[in-house]
Amino acid sequence: MTDSLQARWAHLLSILAADPAVTARQRGFVNLAQPQGLMGSSRLIIEVPNKLTRAVFEEQISASFRAALHEAFGPSTTALFDVNESMVPVESARQDVFQGEREVPVEHQPTPSVATASAHPEAPAGSRAFEYYTEPHPGPDHYEVPADEQVTRPSLQALEAERAGFPSAQQSAPVAPAAGVPAPREYPAPLPTFVPDAPTVPESQQVHPHEDPENAPTWDSSARLNPNYTFDTFVIGQSNRFAHASAFAVAEQPGIVYNPLFIYGGSGLGKTHLLHAIGHYTKYLYPNLRVRYVNSEEFTNDFINSIRDDEGSSFKQIYRNVDVLLIDDIQFLAGKEATMEEFFHTFNALYNHQKQIVITSDLPPKQLTGFAERMRSRFGSGLNVDVQPPELETRIAILRKKAQNEILPVRDDVMEYIASHVTANIRELEGALIRASAAASMKKPPEPITLAEAETYLKDLLSDTGGAEITSALVLATVAKYFDVSIEDMQSKSRTRTLTNARQVAMYLLRELTEMSLPRIGNDLGGRDHTTVMHAVRKVSAQMAERQTIFNQVTELTNLIRQEQRAAG
Repeated sequence: MTDSLQARWAHLLSILAADPAVTARQRGFVNLAQPQGLMGSSRLIIEVPNKLTRAVFEEQISASFRAALHEAFGPSTTALFDVNESMVPVESARQDVFQGEREVPVEHQPTPSVATASAHPEAPAGSRAFEYYTEPHPGPDHYEVPADEQVTRPSLQALEAERAGFPSAQQSAPVAPAAGVPAPREYPAPLPTFVPDAPTVPESQQVHPHEDPENAPTWDSSARLNPNYTFDTFVIGQSNRFAHASAFAVAEQPGIVYNPLFIYGGSGLGKTHLLHAIGHYTKYLYPNLRVRYVNSEEFTNDFINSIRDDEGSSFKQIYRNVDVLLIDDIQFLAGKEATMEEFFHTFNALYNHQKQIVITSDLPPKQLTGFAERMRSRFGSGLNVDVQPPELETRIAILRKKAQNEILPVRDDVMEYIASHVTANIRELEGALIRASAAASMKKPPEPITLAEAETYLKDLLSDTGGAEITSALVLATVAKYFDVSIEDMQSKSRTRTLTNARQVAMYLLRELTEMSLPRIGNDLGGRDHTTVMHAVRKVSAQMAERQTIFNQVTELTNLIRQEQRAAG
């Protein structure tokens, strides 16, 4: 850059800096640009690092920029923008962009609109964040507890009573994490045939959930994200379009729009999927941000363990230093006074530092019982979106997506048959698809089942019996009788082959035929961890496609359970 060009560019910047029509945020984007030279005498070539910066010049401040350009370079000068994504912007300019977003007082910020949420809902997963939004910065490494925060420690006895309120509370005493740090959740590996359509991420920025936490970056390992739940694997329909768009916007611009984001709806409709997808995409776009997914039971256990081990400060350091907190099934905190008090302060600490909070629940904030009004008020202060049961077209799309990702041999007419008979729950929908795929694998030679065969294989699974609700007690009693074992045996720690098989089949059927959560299923089978249940469900799903005996066992047990259901109704 010549001295003359540099001087005139500096003059242009000074004009824009003095222009009241150009905001601090827009000035930050202006500072990202660098003039490269004049083509002829009237065309200025300007290099910018991304499309968003170019859009700021060409759309947001076009009149101010044109006037400044003409004053600094001459009335006939035009600008030609060269987008160079490998360009390294000046760090101070990036900070200007970020600070420009943050310096607007809360009371003067515009109310978020649906248009903002859906501005780029279909943006390619491989796109970089700065093509659309500004890049948030991670918070400080150390959180100071406010002096006015209540420091009275609840009794351990009272806290253990709160822990006992969760479905999986009867499991053996938790092992204290090292140095008061909650251990990251481990997810079983996906089935071998599953190939997620995930974005291509440079190796240096990839998150590896299964790596040894001691050797992995601290905040990658603590994100606790399920590798299968991404935006790429989420099927969008009318029932969840707004929730998806809102979640996508939050992932692109965490802490700035829709904070907190509260997603509510029935069991098995994709709320947890959206939480994990937000975490994955945020980590992809902003590798340095600290993302943490946790359900309400894990939050409670982490809090109680920290008090028990005299590591309360470590708990605060972990949960109040995150940049994005994703908390699932908040309704299970109802009535747990000490844990809710801690979450209240955690919420305030994150919100006051403009850190993103995303919460899921089975009910909207106003309908939550067992929560103080101040909690419901905070939950409702951001954007509340619901997820409804999917309509027929979306159900078919969900089945096709799963069949494609997991290479399941199921015909289109069979998928349409399943979608037309399972209307309320995605979990049941996918369970029927797996059953059809397993039936195809059992044929000699293996080939997709016909519609007539599907009606036979899936008759009891899909029929609308109108009978009594299928309960855990019904499933466990039926499985125990079938395998000639007792329910107490299945709940025991014994790992004989017969008991292990019976226990895993019971877990699979409870997941497929009821709306029980993973922790509740684990609790009913001897207080086992929810990851054990997840592993069992996946194992039985895979074995059904490989072993005729397992397929027959699951089919026969489903028929028996349905018969008992009809008899009870």
